[in-house]
Amino acid sequence: MHAIHQYQEFFISYLENQKINKEPKNLYEPIDYILSLGGKRMRPVLTLMTTEVFNADYKEALPAAMAVEVFHNFSLVHDDIMDGAPLRRGSPTVHEKWNTNTGILSGDAMLILAYQYFEQYEPAVFRDLAKLFSKTALEVCEGQQWDVDFEIRKDVTIPEYLKMIEYKTAVLVAAAMKMGAIIANASEENANLIYDFGLHLGLAFQLQDDYLDAFGDPETFGKQVGGDIIENKKTYLYLKAVEFSDSKQAQQLNDLFAVHSDDNDSKINEVKTIFNQSGASAATQDAIKEYTFKAFETLKKMDIELSKKQMLRAFGENLMGRKV
Repeated sequence: MHAIHQYQEFFISYLENQKINKEPKNLYEPIDYILSLGGKRMRPVLTLMTTEVFNADYKEALPAAMAVEVFHNFSLVHDDIMDGAPLRRGSPTVHEKWNTNTGILSGDAMLILAYQYFEQYEPAVFRDLAKLFSKTALEVCEGQQWDVDFEIRKDVTIPEYLKMIEYKTAVLVAAAMKMGAIIANASEENANLIYDFGLHLGLAFQLQDDYLDAFGDPETFGKQVGGDIIENKKTYLYLKAVEFSDSKQAQQLNDLFAVHSDDNDSKINEVKTIFNQSGASAATQDAIKEYTFKAFETLKKMDIELSKKQMLRAFGENLMGRKV
């Protein structure tokens, strides 16, 4: 087994050798561009790490890890178009740097390229990887649609929100880990358990993202703090605040999220005050811990060495305590 930063280095080295020198340049250059913008590379790292958890060489998992990263970035390109986002990781988004049509087409090409990476595996492994990947890709699209639908709904429930972030975010984390198990020819039980571990960790990760968006340090978070509040996104924090607030405070929150304000700083501060006073902030932190510990419970059932369980637990603990 290797340290997390080593898996990141292994993957980045592989990624840098995957640049596409093909025509037409306006199709392929945006792909190289979005993949070069960095990010945590959490999903491909999990594929490499899981492969070694189940006693295979991480090198065998590099094509699958690349498929996961290409798909993830494909979804970001299209999400940015849907959100009209000007920046991604501090740089212009693909549709801003080129144009919307190029962003759509390059994104489509990335989805196809992701599948092509699975062609490097033997037929039985290819079948299992492609089957899992197809299921996951469709679920991510379903999650994105729910996210869009929720923007105009006033009756979104906590279970609906959790299902949305499960599909939009957590299933890809879970699939990234199960791919490592498939490549390593792990038992079906272990492959399903590592999927569950990744699913719960992915839910904790997204809830942590919700929390950091409001309460993160601008110096370390990497995005505009309060972005979800400015965009009137009904996150777990918002839904919990509505649930816990009295009628007056709930109405105030509803009014703040009904319009786009000219004074974003004032709006952010007002909303954060309600999040804190209502107990929504504490409830969100409790939910992050709950899903992280659910992930840890699956480790107890897994048939792997104790040292590997400890490494997976340490990864989850680091994720729970992240600032970025």
